[in-house]
Amino acid sequence: MKKALLSISTLIISSGLVAQTDPAITSWLQNNTIKGSHYVSGNSTVIDDDVLANVQQVQFSANFVYVSTNGIPAYPTGPFLDGNPSLATEQNAIYKIPLSPTQNTGTPTNTTAGTIAIFINGVSLYDYRDGVSYSLTASADQGGPTGGSGDGVWNRDAIPAEMDGFDCSKGHPAMGDYHHHQNPSAFKLDKTVVSTICNMYDAEGLYTINASAHSPLIGFAYDGFPIYGAYGYDNTDGTGGIVRIKSSYKLRNITVRTEYADGTDVTDGPAVGTNFPLGHYREDYEYNATNGHLDEHNGRFCVTPEYPNGIYAYFCTVDENWNSAYPYAVGPTFYGNYADRSVSSVSETVEPYYATSISEVQSSVLDFSVFPNPANDFIAVQVNGLVKNTIQLELISMKGDVVRSSEIAQGTTIWYLDTKTLYNGHYVLRVIDQESVTTQKVVLSK
Repeated sequence: MKKALLSISTLIISSGLVAQTDPAITSWLQNNTIKGSHYVSGNSTVIDDDVLANVQQVQFSANFVYVSTNGIPAYPTGPFLDGNPSLATEQNAIYKIPLSPTQNTGTPTNTTAGTIAIFINGVSLYDYRDGVSYSLTASADQGGPTGGSGDGVWNRDAIPAEMDGFDCSKGHPAMGDYHHHQNPSAFKLDKTVVSTICNMYDAEGLYTINASAHSPLIGFAYDGFPIYGAYGYDNTDGTGGIVRIKSSYKLRNITVRTEYADGTDVTDGPAVGTNFPLGHYREDYEYNATNGHLDEHNGRFCVTPEYPNGIYAYFCTVDENWNSAYPYAVGPTFYGNYADRSVSSVSETVEPYYATSISEVQSSVLDFSVFPNPANDFIAVQVNGLVKNTIQLELISMKGDVVRSSEIAQGTTIWYLDTKTLYNGHYVLRVIDQESVTTQKVVLSK
């Protein structure tokens, strides 16, 4: 009996150690208090929802992690100004992600329509496509046939085609399933802002790009391999400094669409022009390994902060202005062995994982920016990176009184403070996370 008890105890301790060290288990943003919110067209006041945001439960076995989520982010969603009638709605989803993903050594599997990965806040990632391809019956303004999805030859790129329908956080819903096709950092946080949607419907993203630090792990693809943000180590062994990780795809030098980049003769698409510019279709791009850091799947085997011994990882690619760059995240094929990871229930014995211990927080000293400073009518606090645990904020007068307090919720990036009713002078901003208390002097000058 003692031997049996020892074996059970050893198993529990062993599985506990796995949970504490495996990023596929520890990286999810678990939440049972923060709720989602949304905008409706014409109203700049955010509407609170009664649906929990981020991930509600993480469970694991020896081979899989099970992630239960409503698919709703902590940042506001909407509106979607291209006529999309959907709102982001509760998905009540469970995803079964392998803990030991493997390379597909056969013919690569094409990415699919719909969900191909899950971000750590439980929100879906879709691939490059918007579900419409060109055919000879296409209308000039739609890039695809009326009332259909096309012939599957020239596949329309969702990023330029659906730009008018993305919210400030670069997402939109499909039949209620809110998702991103691209790097989940808000339009307003890019160096060159290509959408005005944030002007009236201010929102955030999952993380803020920080060019001086390795981007955070932000999701897992359906083949089980991790997805990172836009910056990483220049060299695959973790050396060379921090650089923007570049896609190896570039636009082809073509004026007509009669064949693919590999020379395959296909049904003619529209000539390159005002209505159908280069980049309108996925097949407008060609892959060349010398163009960037990444392979044809938009990933590479490399050292990352979470995987010091190396892992195959995808990256959310952006250009020099931090605007989304094809193929955006995963694709057009998977590196590993693909399976549909959405399941209706957990069908094996599992253990729960609770991300509550301070010792489990892997971030270094909190990196944040305060602007403008000196301030007039407002100040903003922006975290440079990913907020994994809710951060408490206090604005303190020189008398020691807390005159404003708030928080930056997990899975969001920024906090705005109205200072119109405060007196001019010096204040102290106190930023409190699970590891540290940081202060910064703020000056109000109106």
